[in-house]
Amino acid sequence: MIKAAVEILKAGGVVVFPTETAYGLAADATNERAVRRVFAIKGRELGKSFPMIAASVAMVEKYAILSPVLRKLVKKQWPGPLTVVASVRVDTNTSTSVSVSASRSVGANGHSPLRTGVVRGGTVAVRVSSHPIARELSRRLGRPIVSTSANLSGQPACYSIRAVKKQLGDKPDFYLDTGRLPKRKPSKIVMEQDGKIVVLRA
Repeated sequence: MIKAAVEILKAGGVVVFPTETAYGLAADATNERAVRRVFAIKGRELGKSFPMIAASVAMVEKYAILSPVLRKLVKKQWPGPLTVVASVRVDTNTSTSVSVSASRSVGANGHSPLRTGVVRGGTVAVRVSSHPIARELSRRLGRPIVSTSANLSGQPACYSIRAVKKQLGDKPDFYLDTGRLPKRKPSKIVMEQDGKIVVLRA
């Protein structure tokens, strides 16, 4: 099942998959069309952004800049339900990478491989999931995946494929069914501000 799901992600498709919290919608975070499809499936406003799941800390650092404070935190809590908001890493066509300004459209101008819809205000929200399938999807794809709850915008999170299908029907391209998931709260979201960790969502 994972192999089939990865092939669909590589082709720009959208996959329903299990996480350590609820079922989620996955898409290649570097594919503009795929990310836009996730917005359409959820019925979510295009001005907002989605978090991502990466396979490892090393993968995260290819796309985001983890400060020493954030790196110390994630070393303790990843893999796990902790999402960090960090500056996006961009290619400046030199030997160094810097964070992008809030006004720059990262996905549109090619300075970052990440697409509009995951980058917001020069930052991305990302975690290394403790669910092995979630990590494996990203690992086999070779890139971070969009990870947002598999439900219509404003509706409850889903812990079974049956519940997801009731809301989304046949809009996703593939359902990766691992049975009913235990009900857990969404991941904690944090960022660093003036050298301190600030909790954005408990």
